[in-house]
Amino acid sequence: MDEVAVELGINAYPLGSTTFKREELLKGFEPDSAFYIGRRSALWDTELDAAVDPAPDLVIEIDVSRSSLPRFPIFAAFGVPEVWRYDGTRVSLWRLEAGRYVEAERSMALPVVTGPLATRFLEESRTLPGPEWIRRVREWARSRP
Repeated sequence: MDEVAVELGINAYPLGSTTFKREELLKGFEPDSAFYIGRRSALWDTELDAAVDPAPDLVIEIDVSRSSLPRFPIFAAFGVPEVWRYDGTRVSLWRLEAGRYVEAERSMALPVVTGPLATRFLEESRTLPGPEWIRRVREWARSRP
């Protein structure tokens, strides 16, 4: 995700596995990874307060021990526009539409990324040495029109 964003000139601010809680919703979540996309604000220089600050633009969930699907309604309540989910076999991209997530062909945050492409990059990251994998991802991103 980071490598593609850098090469495409997209400002992606990683939030890591920050805990998001909102008392008025009586809900909270802690994603495997989250990002603000294209934002530059006071958030960059202060501690995130999920009760005041906007929801992340992208949440990434790795379903190793349990499914993230039951958490999708919580993401929706917070207004997270996009979720990437790896179920151990493939990466699927989910877009929030009318309060529900629907599987999407392309990422909103990184429109050149599809689920099959994200799956391929993830699989390659497990077999290639780190620098070689980064080089390949960057070369791919640079070749996009």
